Amino acid sequence: MKTVLITGASRGIGAAIAERFAEGGYHTYITCARDTQSLYALQEKISTTYNTPCTAIPCDVSDYTAVEKMFQNLPPLDVLINNAGISYFGLLSDMSVEDWHKVMDTNLNACFYTAKLAIPAMVRAKSGRILNISSVWGNAGSSLETAYSASKGGLNALTKALAKELAPSNIQVNALAPGLIDTAMNACLSEEDMSALKAEIPADRPGSPKEVADLAWQVVHAPAYMTGQIIAIDGGWL
Repeated sequence: MKTVLITGASRGIGAAIAERFAEGGYHTYITCARDTQSLYALQEKISTTYNTPCTAIPCDVSDYTAVEKMFQNLPPLDVLINNAGISYFGLLSDMSVEDWHKVMDTNLNACFYTAKLAIPAMVRAKSGRILNISSVWGNAGSSLETAYSASKGGLNALTKALAKELAPSNIQVNALAPGLIDTAMNACLSEEDMSALKAEIPADRPGSPKEVADLAWQVVHAPAYMTGQIIAIDGGWL
């Protein structure tokens, strides 16, 4: 049975991806840092609904020591999906150094930690897929979300460079760049702000976590020659 690790899997896009891969017959390993109650609820749902094994491992992926400990309890991975992420909304000049590092540690450094530990087994197997969940703001940049944009831009560059590094070992590395998706991360938006954003999107609506999950499945199972790509899913927005 193939294995997949999904970070930030307690809700939203991460949970939807976990369900999609469980439906596809994978042993899903799911992790999150804080909402462990939802994580274990998802584990139970996957196990009973899809009749496939699911292992929940609470872990703060922004902490390398914690990630090392988690990998001691993981088998070799066929697929790594880096989905964990946090946002920060406000002027850069008002942002604390602590908040800057928190965004970078979660959105970018964590992807280095998990990839570093997953890659050796993939190289030995001459097989593997790494998928990073980025953002349209990693391509375009967003006012008042400078740190978030910088972290996702860094993740895009990491994706492209790592794809070149691992291509000789038959390991594909790609990223998805979602636009406005109906998740808890965007729940802070007022009705007015949401309406204004939807007016900018040709599809005239936010995307759903399931749509991102379906694309994640397709990219992971795409021909091996597709690697190093940043694939937008944004309703034609940007």
